Amino acid sequence: MIELHKKIKHRFNYEWSLEDAKFKKDKGNVFCCFSCGGGSTMGYKLAGFDVLGCNEIDPKMMEAYRENHKPKYSYLESIQSFKKRKDLPKELYSLDILDGSPPCSSFSMAGNREKDWGKEKKFREGQAKQTLDTLFFDFIDLTKELQPKVVVAENVKGILLGEARKYVSRIYEEFEKAGYYCQHFLLDASKMGVPKRRERVFFICLRKDLAKPFLYNKDMFMQAPKLELNFNEPEILFKEIYDGKGKPITDYKKQAWEHRMLSDSGIADSKARARMKVSDFNHVYLKMEKVMPTITGKAEHAMSLFDKPIKPSQTELKKGGSYPLDYKHENIGYLIGMSVPPVMTAQIATEIYNQWLGTIHTTPPTQ
Repeated sequence: MIELHKKIKHRFNYEWSLEDAKFKKDKGNVFCCFSCGGGSTMGYKLAGFDVLGCNEIDPKMMEAYRENHKPKYSYLESIQSFKKRKDLPKELYSLDILDGSPPCSSFSMAGNREKDWGKEKKFREGQAKQTLDTLFFDFIDLTKELQPKVVVAENVKGILLGEARKYVSRIYEEFEKAGYYCQHFLLDASKMGVPKRRERVFFICLRKDLAKPFLYNKDMFMQAPKLELNFNEPEILFKEIYDGKGKPITDYKKQAWEHRMLSDSGIADSKARARMKVSDFNHVYLKMEKVMPTITGKAEHAMSLFDKPIKPSQTELKKGGSYPLDYKHENIGYLIGMSVPPVMTAQIATEIYNQWLGTIHTTPPTQ
């Protein structure tokens, strides 16, 4: 058994376990697409929702999801195939929330962006080729079919920048055609009780026939319903999750690490000072008095402690990503880097319930 903190300073505890968590399942039901290892799934569970299952194209990710979450329904196939199914259970046609995180490397500032748009590519080994920048619209097609009360779609900050903003306009147009009011938010996990920085964009949509209680007047015109998402919880510094049990960095990186200064953001700065070949530009230092930087899919190779020549430990990564400490996976750093932090989703889901779904559930249907 994992002993949880007795005193929780935040709405949700980032240090938790699947074994010990008692999910209420009284807020509504959810289905997750592009589910990966279940970051969003765990967030909905923490917030009191019943997650019915998932759709995922990656066999290894599905294996991890099934082992850790035991879903009632799970579909290992592409979203293009899944959205065409005519044999889905009735429960999926009465969802409170349809959630999805379409793979987003086409919009990431760290990727090729425009050069990759419209091209088929593999997101990682084991997956079929897909045109990644159109997956969002396949997800909206599924929305049109299932007609959930609320839709939550997550993506990278880069979708709001440069030419990618044209996709945002099209996303709004497609949700409008599907019968939904849509709005988007750029949120930082470090302001939401997660011990790391991670900025993500969330498109949150409410089905129009349910929106009457939430419409408001402005200058004598009825305006679309607005969800308020304002989070400003105290930041959690790396020293609060530190255990110092990570594996040593390579001797070559340690050579550079020995030349580090407090002003260095990562190993590349130290290499330049040591007059070594400058590389590892994405390798960052973890500093005790700072919030953990964004955990990427290469976390265990692209992070090292500033005070000690070691990588982050498995437990530090799990706490940083607000993943349960008993989550089972052979490459937890990769999984957390690809996932929405559970506590981040739990915060959003709680506000969706408090501001929208709670009212919808208690409002008698119109005669």
